[in-house]
Amino acid sequence: MSNRQERQLITEDMHLDAEGAISTFSYTSPKILDRPKVNTMIAKGNLVRAMVQVVREGGENNLHYHAKVDGFWFVLAGRAKFYGPEDSVIGECGPKEGVVIPQYARYWFEKVGEEDLEILLVQAFDEGNQQSSGRTDSAPRVPRNLHKEYNGVE
Repeated sequence: MSNRQERQLITEDMHLDAEGAISTFSYTSPKILDRPKVNTMIAKGNLVRAMVQVVREGGENNLHYHAKVDGFWFVLAGRAKFYGPEDSVIGECGPKEGVVIPQYARYWFEKVGEEDLEILLVQAFDEGNQQSSGRTDSAPRVPRNLHKEYNGVE
């Protein structure tokens, strides 16, 4: 289909519906953290959603992948270390650094250091259906702060 044909399929109602769904957002760090990890949804569209995770302990401590999303991780505060299969290091990120995890790529991450990790996650869905990111575990879920001990890593 040509660009001209695609443009002809888009109607004024489609423009108006989309323009009516435009939203602004802001984020404020939680004052009190009563759990090791807190997720705050900050924006949601048809194909994209954004949340901030504040991690006091652990992270996403088991190898997994997402079948329906690409993930864009951006550190706001603290440090995160991302791992791939066999605990290979993908990278360690500090403030204003991040990583893109493509659909189907296996990974896990943990907070590094004493400071709470504050990390922005933007997920782009391959369909207009955000009921599930298609998360599939590739290894057993591990209790927080036990991943290295569980895998025998020192």
